Amino acid sequence: AILTAPQPRQAPLVEQAMGQHLLAVLRHLDVVCGNLEDLTQAAEAAFAVHPDATIITSFPGVGLLTGARLLAELGDDRARFADAKALKAYAGTAPITRASGRRALVSARRARNDWVVAAGYMWTGTAIRCSPGARAQYDRRRAAGDSHSAAQPNLLNRLLGKLHHCLQTGVPDDEAQAFASSLPTAA
Repeated sequence: AILTAPQPRQAPLVEQAMGQHLLAVLRHLDVVCGNLEDLTQAAEAAFAVHPDATIITSFPGVGLLTGARLLAELGDDRARFADAKALKAYAGTAPITRASGRRALVSARRARNDWVVAAGYMWTGTAIRCSPGARAQYDRRRAAGDSHSAAQPNLLNRLLGKLHHCLQTGVPDDEAQAFASSLPTAA
């Protein structure tokens, strides 16, 4: 009844001006969407020819655009991160442990690369749905009492460690080997 009742209106000239304004905004939005699509295609094409593209996209949940973002933020210099811990610290997924005497406090890292984390959340969200090993790791953390916002960074932390290993060795990801303890065995 509320939606069928007459609604208050503006003066006809004001309504016409508002309509013109909305049409101008929509035309601007069309241009922005077209430019975004062109940029996406260019980024995917440039990433596809990179030597590390096959390794990065071998991970479950990593497509061309997410892979391009990861490569852009992490770089392709193999010596940039001394080990997987350095990569995890850069990404901000490694927890900080402060110990003093009898007390130990484990907290989240505030200094981090937000672009890696954003790409990582896209990566883990997809990996949870399409990878049995990632799903098992996530479910194991949830069963241990972690919330979603704690289990997902834990999974990203593990995936970044795998990514560092695969990039260092030049070998694509093999889920059966990486999540061997997580995957159910065949009868």
